[in-house]
Amino acid sequence: MSYLHIAILALIQGAAELLPVSSSAHVILAERLMGLDPSAPRLTFLLVMLHTGTMFAVLVYFRRRWQARAWPAAVARGKESAFGSRFHFLKMIVLATAVTGVLGLGLKLLIERVVLVRLLGHDKGEVEHLFKNLYLMAGSLFAVGCIIVAAGMWEPRGGGRPLTPGSTLWIGMVQGLCLPFRGFSRSGATISMGLFRGVHRQLAEEFSFALAVVLTPPVIALELYRLLRSEQWQGRSELLELLLPGAMGMAFSFVAGLVALKVLSAVLEGGKWKYFGYYCLAAAAVVLWAARSGL
Repeated sequence: MSYLHIAILALIQGAAELLPVSSSAHVILAERLMGLDPSAPRLTFLLVMLHTGTMFAVLVYFRRRWQARAWPAAVARGKESAFGSRFHFLKMIVLATAVTGVLGLGLKLLIERVVLVRLLGHDKGEVEHLFKNLYLMAGSLFAVGCIIVAAGMWEPRGGGRPLTPGSTLWIGMVQGLCLPFRGFSRSGATISMGLFRGVHRQLAEEFSFALAVVLTPPVIALELYRLLRSEQWQGRSELLELLLPGAMGMAFSFVAGLVALKVLSAVLEGGKWKYFGYYCLAAAAVVLWAARSGL
């Protein structure tokens, strides 16, 4: 894999990761077009490093909002009420992350030990094996596209409500369901669930990406552990070999991520969220065509 390949993947990842269109689906399709194996430990680790670049883009973009805790006001009965304190926001992050962890880990074990090993007869069950399945990816894109379109047509009354434990539980659950399936956009699903629950658009956006920042470090650790345990692992020299191209990819994904966040905020806060759903539906058709073509 050349530096040009890494730069292309980084730009695709950075742009698509922070838009609700599933970066993984776009990156995996690009890897298949390049003749690469998306489930290979080296590539999944590179993808995680690209995720790290977009995580830093999120931190830079939302830093002032999170520090100020100046949520937009919601008009209720002619009076303005704040969307919640910083402490309340942090509590909701902890609650949603806990729900995601329990559900996501349980779903991962179910897929690996029951579906892949017992039902499909794999010698070793790893959820990453699903990354090769373009039909599954197309179905995931179609599902999240329908969710986004429906959420975009669901306008909260009164300007939107603050986060409640009930809304947070639903957002945490839908995020947990997204984790094993490439194509099922995490940000698309979590922001859409917030809109369904009547949460203000901007608050749903900021909460979704705050959850992403919390979730990224454990994912990085998991992929590093997977790389170290793989049969293809060649020791410290291989890790050093991956760090330099990975760092370059992080820089590209960081810049692309900042641009993507500006686009997302403009579209979401402009009431045009459903158009991301239409894009996902079109992308699902493209991935299905690629699968049927034997890519």
